[in-house]
Amino acid sequence: MRAIWKGALTFGLVNVPVKVYSATEDHDVPLHQVHAADGGRIRYQRICELDGEVVPYAEIDRAFDDGERTVVLTKDDFASLPSERSREIDVVEFVPTEQIDLLTLDRAYYLEPDSSSPKAYVLLRRTLEATDRTAIVRFSLRQKTRLAALRVRGDVLVLQTLLWADEVREAAFPSLDEEVRISAKELELSASLVESFSGDFDPSEFADEYQQELRALIDAKLADGDAVDTAATFGEPDEDEGGGEVIDLLAALRASVERSRASRSAEETRPDATTEKRKKKA
Repeated sequence: MRAIWKGALTFGLVNVPVKVYSATEDHDVPLHQVHAADGGRIRYQRICELDGEVVPYAEIDRAFDDGERTVVLTKDDFASLPSERSREIDVVEFVPTEQIDLLTLDRAYYLEPDSSSPKAYVLLRRTLEATDRTAIVRFSLRQKTRLAALRVRGDVLVLQTLLWADEVREAAFPSLDEEVRISAKELELSASLVESFSGDFDPSEFADEYQQELRALIDAKLADGDAVDTAATFGEPDEDEGGGEVIDLLAALRASVERSRASRSAEETRPDATTEKRKKKA
């Protein structure tokens, strides 16, 4: 695996340098389009609608169109945004793990310690295990500010991006508003059926049969000589720079705890503390 991002995981004054790796990969057989008549590769070109010329990727910017006006955003514009410059994964809060809605979970990434000593990394991992908490974090990746859940998987910290609240649709189905009567016998038989299929989930016991058969079909065509010579070149993303060493972990922890307690104590003594806390959450 190759790191796709480098930065620092921060909570309080504690700084944990990490490398980020994609935790999943697509196992689908890669396919592309060809001309049915002669097998020639079908490729798409980026053509400017104004001059009809093919535009190199390096000369392409992005734009926002509100229907009447277009605002062009250059690479420098995106680079100037604060979130784009950030190389930190900031812990916002630690929440009970059961409060994470599985529907909001998105892409998963592994975090590897990126320092001479993994002590701060291991301490955070053990703390999450001992408290049965999940860290909610914010970070920036590929020109997007992301919300994510930081949790433990085995000996590794896993960062799993979360969908924003407005990205999850409400399930409103009129058919479910109707009152449905379920008899005790129907419920009993349904429970018996569930019990007959009960077992412990082992992902390795399941396979993508479609992809296996597709691969077998391709191998058979190759064996029969039903193929043409091709050449392909694949590039890889450059590694990013970032991260730093933790100078004094114990001192940072103590200072963070003291600062957090002082902040909470000051907030609780304010008469409008509850209102402010709700606004901050929002």
